[in-house]
Amino acid sequence: MTNLIYAGLLLHSAGKPVDEEHVKKIANAVGGVDEAQIKAFVTAIKDVNIDDAISKAAMPVAAAPVAAAPVAAEEKKEGKEDVEKKAEEAAEGLGALFG
Repeated sequence: MTNLIYAGLLLHSAGKPVDEEHVKKIANAVGGVDEAQIKAFVTAIKDVNIDDAISKAAMPVAAAPVAAAPVAAEEKKEGKEDVEKKAEEAAEGLGALFG
C-alpha cells in the first residue's frame, strides 16, 4: 500500500491525474500491486485535497545539536596520540567481532 501512496504523490507532484490508469502504470513499474488495491486506493483518495493534506501533515522537528559544541572542543584538546590510541582500541574491538 505504501507504493500506492508514493505513486499518488508522484502523480500529484507531476500534475497528472491520480486515477487507476496512472497509478497502475507506476505500480507495475515498481513491482506490481493487486488491481483491487489500486481501485480501493483511488476510491479512498478521490475526494481528498492532496495539497491540503500535505500542508497539514505533521513535520518532524530536528533537535538542535546542543551538546555538539562541547564535544568538538574536547576533541580539539585531545592530542594526536589519544586519537591514535582510540583508533587502535576500536580496531581491536572489531577484530574480536570477526575473530
